[in-house]
Amino acid sequence: MKYGGAHRVKDITGMAQISIDLKPNRSVSDVFINQKMDLTELVKYIEKKKKNDESVTYFHAFLTAIGKVVYNRPKLNYFVANRHIWEHDKIVISFVAKVSFDDHSEEMMVMIPIDKNDNIYTIGDKVKKKVDSFRKKRTENPDKKGANSAIDILGKMPNFVRVPLVGFLKWTDKKGLLPASLAEDNLYYSSMIVSNLGSIGCGAIFHNITDFGNSSSLLTMGEIRDEEVICDGKKQIRKLCEWGMNFDERIADGYYFAKSADLLQYLLSHPEELEKSASEKISLDEIR
Repeated sequence: MKYGGAHRVKDITGMAQISIDLKPNRSVSDVFINQKMDLTELVKYIEKKKKNDESVTYFHAFLTAIGKVVYNRPKLNYFVANRHIWEHDKIVISFVAKVSFDDHSEEMMVMIPIDKNDNIYTIGDKVKKKVDSFRKKRTENPDKKGANSAIDILGKMPNFVRVPLVGFLKWTDKKGLLPASLAEDNLYYSSMIVSNLGSIGCGAIFHNITDFGNSSSLLTMGEIRDEEVICDGKKQIRKLCEWGMNFDERIADGYYFAKSADLLQYLLSHPEELEKSASEKISLDEIR
């Protein structure tokens, strides 16, 4: 397996290469963006869909918007390994799902591939089928697969066995030699990791990205709240949602990340765009 299905990006600047040499680890290359997104139009859109008995959720909208941003901003699909920049062959967004909402509920890593022709409806179907299947299997059949199974096995081993074995797996990961079975349903092998903390009434947080795997971005979304803002000199109550965004600064510069956040806000403010193909190009000049 070659870095979870990716190809090397060879056309990079000297400054980009030196930044990798100076900061060879992802965990010390974290940059953070905290931004409140205006979801007023998205709230109206979701409420309208619910009245029409359409199964569309905020999480479906978030995943679709993120997928469209990555298609339009391909550097967000980059990662650094062995002091080179690589690009994922596919766009895959991952998250953790719980069997039920209680303190002792089991968790499972879920991977959602975003195909070129996907939209909010097809992505919503993928999420529902994947999560429902996971919960049904955990109820009817306790057997796990891929990384989810490996975690259970490794976690129960004694320290003198587990610690060196995990160290060996980290070495194979660094060299691109990790067995494909251990990357299956492994959220650290995705384009981006997301967490919708608003679903549990929590605010957004900054969550560190790790050296293991090849995911260079982690986004969290907080609770949607009414807040008073000034628009055109007048006070208005808008639906705002805090986002915590972590990026590996070696894959792109701050301007690139900021423009990507602008595009995300544009899509959340124009939710009808989420019904179009994920790969449809959007001019950044049009969103200003």
